Amino acid sequence: MLWSELYIQVLDKLPAASALAYQRPIILIDATKQLLHCINIDGAQNKTYSVSTASNGLGNRIDSFKTPIGIHRIKQKIGVGEPLGMVFSARQATGRVSNKTDNREEDVITSRILWLDGMEQGFNKGGDHDSSSRYIYIHGTTDEKRIGEPVSAGCIRMKNTDVIDLFEQVVVNDVVIIQ
Repeated sequence: MLWSELYIQVLDKLPAASALAYQRPIILIDATKQLLHCINIDGAQNKTYSVSTASNGLGNRIDSFKTPIGIHRIKQKIGVGEPLGMVFSARQATGRVSNKTDNREEDVITSRILWLDGMEQGFNKGGDHDSSSRYIYIHGTTDEKRIGEPVSAGCIRMKNTDVIDLFEQVVVNDVVIIQ
């Protein structure tokens, strides 16, 4: 999909979001294919990464353990300057670095966090459908071996090197579309 087509999709749903999308990359997460596309306006530096969305599928309700759909924005970037594999708890670096890549026992958040905020009132923002209140992130994981499979508890997991690369390309308020 072209940047211009995504831009039109955002404007059709959220006319006020034009300032957020103007000449900035748009992140498109395709849960069916377990891929994240970072699409630039010029099309010259588009990147695609494998991801893992929720094992429970897609859905916006709190406590569903599903990956929320719709238009979001990056609310906060967390982890700048932290080493590869830094473990986070409650969005704080713990000082512990993990080099695990096959940890199926726990859902560990590592390397970087992009905290998402829904932009569609009553759909993924507000009430019992609020992505931010659900603490939905794009983040690194210690379960890299299963990237490409829907195995998360709701967040979008990425390989640690990939999430650091994406983190460097985006800014707060960049648009994220999950479908």
